[in-house]
Amino acid sequence: MTTTDQTQPPAANAYYERITIPVAGMTCAACQARVQRSLAKQPGVTDAAVNLLMNSATIVYDPAVIQPDNIVQSVRDTGYGAELPVEAPGLADEAEQREQEYERQFRRVRLKAIVSLLLGALIMLLSMPLMAMQSHHIADPVMQWTSNWLNPILEFLFPFLYLIEPNALRWMLFLLTLPVIGWAGQHFYTRAWAALRHGSADMNSLVSLGTGAAFLYSVAITLFPDWFSRQGVMPDVYYEAAAIVIALVLVGNTFEARAKRQTTSALRKLGMLQPKTARIVRNGSHFDIPIRQVLLDDEILVRPGERIPVDGIVVSGASNVDESMLTGEPVPVEKSIGASVVGGTVNGNGALNLRATALGESAVLAKILRWMQNAQTSRPPMQKLADRISAIFVPVVLGISLLTILLWLVFAGVEQLVPALTAAVSVLIIACPCAMGLAVPTAIMVATGRAASQGILLKNGEALQRLENIDTIVFDKTGTVTIGKPGVVSYEIYEPVPEQRQEIIESILAIERTSTHPLAEAVATSLSPLVTDTVLVEDFSNSPGNGVTGQVQGSRYLIGSERFLAANGVDLSSITAIQEDSSNEQTTQVLVARDKILVAQFAISDPMRAESREVIQALQALGCQTVLLSGDRKLVVEAVAKQLGMQRFFAEVLPDGKVQVIEQLQRDGKRVAMIGDGINDAPALAQAEVGIAMGSGTDIASEAADITLLRSDLRMIQHAIQLSQRAMRIMRQNLFWALLYNVICIPVAAGILYPFFGILLSPMLAGAAMAFSSVSVVANSLRLRR
Repeated sequence: MTTTDQTQPPAANAYYERITIPVAGMTCAACQARVQRSLAKQPGVTDAAVNLLMNSATIVYDPAVIQPDNIVQSVRDTGYGAELPVEAPGLADEAEQREQEYERQFRRVRLKAIVSLLLGALIMLLSMPLMAMQSHHIADPVMQWTSNWLNPILEFLFPFLYLIEPNALRWMLFLLTLPVIGWAGQHFYTRAWAALRHGSADMNSLVSLGTGAAFLYSVAITLFPDWFSRQGVMPDVYYEAAAIVIALVLVGNTFEARAKRQTTSALRKLGMLQPKTARIVRNGSHFDIPIRQVLLDDEILVRPGERIPVDGIVVSGASNVDESMLTGEPVPVEKSIGASVVGGTVNGNGALNLRATALGESAVLAKILRWMQNAQTSRPPMQKLADRISAIFVPVVLGISLLTILLWLVFAGVEQLVPALTAAVSVLIIACPCAMGLAVPTAIMVATGRAASQGILLKNGEALQRLENIDTIVFDKTGTVTIGKPGVVSYEIYEPVPEQRQEIIESILAIERTSTHPLAEAVATSLSPLVTDTVLVEDFSNSPGNGVTGQVQGSRYLIGSERFLAANGVDLSSITAIQEDSSNEQTTQVLVARDKILVAQFAISDPMRAESREVIQALQALGCQTVLLSGDRKLVVEAVAKQLGMQRFFAEVLPDGKVQVIEQLQRDGKRVAMIGDGINDAPALAQAEVGIAMGSGTDIASEAADITLLRSDLRMIQHAIQLSQRAMRIMRQNLFWALLYNVICIPVAAGILYPFFGILLSPMLAGAAMAFSSVSVVANSLRLRR
């Protein structure tokens, strides 16, 4: 699957595109880091995020400098497979393809793991008579205990095994190990060879060297047992180590593949929500067509209980629609003529006729999928730490393995060649950096999926990390702490002549209908019942944050704030206070002037959200300073801030001034999150460390924000911060344990305990420990689903 976006870069006269390409063959953090470095070096590539769990790379590039073909080739040059992505015909098909691919990967690796385990168990069984001959010098206490405990039982149950000539047993073990090495574990060796040809090493290199060394050494013993005996080397074989290590690595890979399906389940389920067909209405007839053949403005019939196929507006009928898949809110929403509906939601008990308004990539569901994919393939700053460690990790492990052999031979002599090789192999196997590569991506994928299920859309992993450290939260007033549906509580027309009064009302209504500002909509709604005829507006102009002007019926009208009218030379000395209730201080005043003479005044109130005060107090309890920001007059903003218990407020701030407020807070050392919903909030949302857009807001605000709340509920902000804190804590735990595991286990595998306690870790236990480390990281990340 590919996502291609065009975004404005810092430089002028240019634009960047984004592409996500599949990358085959990555198995560990070292693989991921190598592809990452290769892509970052390409001219024209401004950003690259390689995701081990998703087996993908997301690249932002300048198409004037580099083309997708060159990007794909740069990945291939590192030794990994890459192809130009193929667009799926629709959201449901794309999700199905991804699910099928994950299912194929899971089944394939599971089959190899099962076969390897069965063969490994048989190889272990046949190895027990050989172990019985050498039990006196087995250094691994677990293997020593296993041999002492199991051999008497096996000799009683299968006495014929202990009568087989040792070299015949070795040949049988060789034949049984071949399928494990040549089929189940083949990809380890081919990928290791590919990495070697490109001058690098990764997890496959460690597994291949470890198991390959054990296998080849055992083959040499099988072919020339007498020669080794004459040299004073016990003719011990390690076929069981090679086979079981590969089996255990495959078991770990199986759990990883299963976890991959779980971590991406939210994305898959979301993509599967869109129906494959739609029932359209043409010329009075109903018939079903594939969803990709639906056209804009097509009329679509949605029967009770069906999923709504596309975004649209209800043109007839009424029903309740379950939008929980988007918002997490279980209560159905009433829909009637004129209401907007979203593709993928479920119709209730009434039939609806819709007019299609958004298709394909412009649909709400498609945007959510694209943002979630970007988030799951993004590369948060914490990942860079893992990448830096991984870049040197494998070469360092190879060096430690060689040093292990040298130290054994120097201090223990040539006669200890076998334990020296055992220790070196164990070091290679136990140090595979799988866990390090999975530490961050698994947590990111689970966290973004969990957030989406709660109605919180995280657009990138970087925002998830930045959100944890936010100490100042700036709220826009209208549509954020208030419900965003202001209404006129009272108004006064100053013109005394009746016929002029009607003319003024008609003119005001015509101008306000042309504007999209919530206050303009409130004025228009209040005046609509008083007007039957429409009049033409000419020379309409909008001054963001101030007001609008327009020419109607030969007169020039100015509608907006007191500041706006005063700046345009209107005499405001005739303003009289409108008689209101005790909530006067929380009403917004909209003034109207005709030909620079004040003719009308409106008092508008926007009700507070029920949860606003509760959320503000909860955020303050989390240690966040809360700030109210609005273009409204100071009296209104101060009253709202006081009612909510907010610590600071900024009033009468124009759209560009909102950015300046954010910048000033940042200069003061604050880490700022901005919450808004309007077009005029978009620059401030982009400027803040984390921009959060309300779900009821504009598309522009959502595009500028890092997080979108699909449900207009401020409590989602608190949930998002807490999820961020949990996710970052789990990422740190994953990285800590992955590193600590290697710090402890590598010296033990190298034989540091052998001089003191005679303990030496066998390659089999090293493989089991390595597989367990990967599974534990994934399991720890999956805790975020709860």
